[in-house]
Amino acid sequence: MSDPFDKDISASQWPKPEDVSLDLDEVLSGILSLRSEIPEDAFTASTLGTERAGHGVLINQDGLVVTIGYLIMEARTVWLVDARGRAVSAHVVGIDQETGFGLVQALDGLDVPPVEIGCSDDLKTGDPVILAGHGGRSSAVMSRVVAKHEFAGYWEYLLEEGIFTAPPHPFWGGSALIGEDGTLRGVGSLFLQQVLRTGKPFDGNMVVPIDLLPPILEDMVQYGSTRRPSRPWLGLLTMEADNKLVVTGLANGGPAEEADIRVGDLVLGIDGTPVSELAGMYRAIWAHGPPGARIPMTVLRDGTQMDITVLSANRTDFFKAPLLH
Repeated sequence: MSDPFDKDISASQWPKPEDVSLDLDEVLSGILSLRSEIPEDAFTASTLGTERAGHGVLINQDGLVVTIGYLIMEARTVWLVDARGRAVSAHVVGIDQETGFGLVQALDGLDVPPVEIGCSDDLKTGDPVILAGHGGRSSAVMSRVVAKHEFAGYWEYLLEEGIFTAPPHPFWGGSALIGEDGTLRGVGSLFLQQVLRTGKPFDGNMVVPIDLLPPILEDMVQYGSTRRPSRPWLGLLTMEADNKLVVTGLANGGPAEEADIRVGDLVLGIDGTPVSELAGMYRAIWAHGPPGARIPMTVLRDGTQMDITVLSANRTDFFKAPLLH
């Protein structure tokens, strides 16, 4: 797999003011640089690092910024830099594990206009969009929506409909997906190289749709998370390969490791229901109720079929406290 960071964005990919109807410079000025520091003994430090960098999008005049949650998970300090080069400290407001969104609050004024929240449902395959990071036009890619469909991540994550865009942005984390009207349509999450459901090879980004934010925004601001029940978490890293589900990693001290699930196991079923793809496995696990539910699993290890019950947990209970400031 090639490294998407090995080159800058080509000038031919930059959005040009004459090609769009929005005030390009004004909209892009609302995209901030975000840097966070995480304690070395934090649960996610070994996988996500102790120094993280990406982007955030200012969404109101009061300094509320939306980003992608992995950038600020267990963060001890957060700094934002605006389009004028001014740095301000911020604190974590909330993280939603289901959508992947994170919110931070600037602790001083940001002298840039917020980006208006738009509607991601309106986007259609083939629509032109801009995927933009902090830094103006030279940090933005004129792109298109390549597909919209379900996305299952190996870290126990499922979106009913992710947005897939190409060409890719080389520094995608927390970037802003901007529609033709200048509104925010999503937040950049991943770089992917895979074959889409259409059968076409894909080299681009997966974006979390912004329509998932308004229903949870008030709860996140008030409580730091949503009030819906948490999903049971096993601490599994699982990949699809040849219609099989292969355990490729385990959260240190997580429920699956404690139950003696091992790297290399093939997951065959959940509570007697056969599974062969991630989305189906997750739905079967989550159907058992909230964290603390016992999840009966059937795995194949070295040619031997085994039944193992995993006592699920709440993912956030493993994060370094306090998660929110």
